[in-house]
Amino acid sequence: MSLFKRLLNPNYKSEEKSKSDQSKYYPEEKLPTDEKFTFNFNKNGGKFLYCENLDEVLDAFDNILLENDWYEQDVFCINDQLISRFEGYNLNFIKKTTATFFLSTCESLVANNGSILLCSNQIKEKKLKELPSNFVIFATTSQLVDNISEGLRNIKNQSRSHIPSNITTIQDFETEKEKDFMSYGSSTKNLYLLLLEDL
Repeated sequence: MSLFKRLLNPNYKSEEKSKSDQSKYYPEEKLPTDEKFTFNFNKNGGKFLYCENLDEVLDAFDNILLENDWYEQDVFCINDQLISRFEGYNLNFIKKTTATFFLSTCESLVANNGSILLCSNQIKEKKLKELPSNFVIFATTSQLVDNISEGLRNIKNQSRSHIPSNITTIQDFETEKEKDFMSYGSSTKNLYLLLLEDL
């Protein structure tokens, strides 16, 4: 049973031993990729909505629009498939970064730091700071990778003839959070992740 199903099941009881039951010399248990991503993504301030099918994706998207009062707003989106998938919400899809929010896919979901890997396929040659401060990212569970190196390998394997440029990650999703040394200078985004189960 995947982590996402367990999180949504109120009757699920963890079978993990408590920390006090284990010796300090006991080797650390390696978390599955999905659990590691969920933990780190939430720690970074991201909001994810797990969906088992496309109907749930559309419902979750509707809830995001309702929560933020984003109906009839401009949306920066360069992906024609996403535009056709989400066109029934009275939104104005534009190619300008002055929009209320950015709707996009991503290359990978990176578990070890809870980040989203993007490249020119999603953001063209724009810098993160040029994009709207609100993001809605549509991704699937098959895009989960352990680390950035694995995500970069996937980009290389999928784009043998033309490797995309402008590869970057975003992992700071709390606008009010005081920046620490490691996140200094990074762009903070209010990010929602629509995560579709496809495994």
